[in-house]
Amino acid sequence: MYVDAAHAIGVELGKHGLGLVYGGGRAGLMGVVADAVLAGGGQVVGVIPEILATTEIAHDTLTELHVVSGMHERKALMAERAAGFLTLPGGIGTYEEFFEILTWAALGLHAKPMGVLNVAGYFDPLLKLLEHAVSEGFVKQKYLDFVFVSDDPAAVAAELASRAQ
Repeated sequence: MYVDAAHAIGVELGKHGLGLVYGGGRAGLMGVVADAVLAGGGQVVGVIPEILATTEIAHDTLTELHVVSGMHERKALMAERAAGFLTLPGGIGTYEEFFEILTWAALGLHAKPMGVLNVAGYFDPLLKLLEHAVSEGFVKQKYLDFVFVSDDPAAVAAELASRAQ
């Protein structure tokens, strides 16, 4: 289910002429997205820290692969190169990156679109928490309005494409 959704979003990104800037690994859902974008003729830029380049096995058929010294440099370069941000189901690193990019948007450091592919309701508990934070006055609704959420890969890609213009 998750792998199928990752492949579908990669195909859809390609249909909309969108490339991909991501963490540069061959494994995991983002590796599946990267492969699908590449198969559709799209550009894929990977940014991977030295320590992960060997342990995660860097993807070796990308359009560009940047090996950087650490995670901070990785995230900064990815954010600089990206026209928008896409979050798929994942673990701790996914949450950390999502919240950092959302925080940067709230601080006015970027105005790039943010899409969340909510496969089988994976992010429903997180979205409920964010809605609770809004209702309790800790988060402003306008910050959550940066984020487009859907379980449909085609809708997420289309929204990212339209907002990135």
